[in-house]
Amino acid sequence: MASSLASLVFKVHRREPELIKPAKPTPHEFKLLSDIDDQEGLRFHIPVIQFYRHNPSVQGKDPVKIIREAIAKTLVSYYPFAGRLREGDNRKLMVECTGEGILFIEADADVTLEQFGDALQPPFPCLEELIFDVPGSSGVLNCPLLLIQGIKEYFKSEVLTQA
Repeated sequence: MASSLASLVFKVHRREPELIKPAKPTPHEFKLLSDIDDQEGLRFHIPVIQFYRHNPSVQGKDPVKIIREAIAKTLVSYYPFAGRLREGDNRKLMVECTGEGILFIEADADVTLEQFGDALQPPFPCLEELIFDVPGSSGVLNCPLLLIQGIKEYFKSEVLTQA
């Protein structure tokens, strides 16, 4: 357990962002957002961080490959997430189901989950070091709807963050 998170220093090495597309073809259509979801004040991204401990059942398997494949399969059923937000008449938002995919970043970190100690509750320290903002992806319109970053600590426990 870390004695002080203020003194916790670690590095995150990220690969180039990639698009993960649905594993199978999906419909190309437009889905209007509800009036609740279309509010002007809600047009921003929300960073979320989730931690997952190492699962011995995946020993010897690449967790990033497992995550990539799971996302691609999931996007078949939840295909609007692989689309892009567009603005229609009167600034009405809609999702164009394009199948372009979501952004995914593979990363390694030289820190263990245990080093964060009991600080794994909001507000989370070091959030800026773990969540990466891909240049050109922070807009709401015409950008991927999800950015998922899979971080593996060098000691084989997995940390998965998403924004």
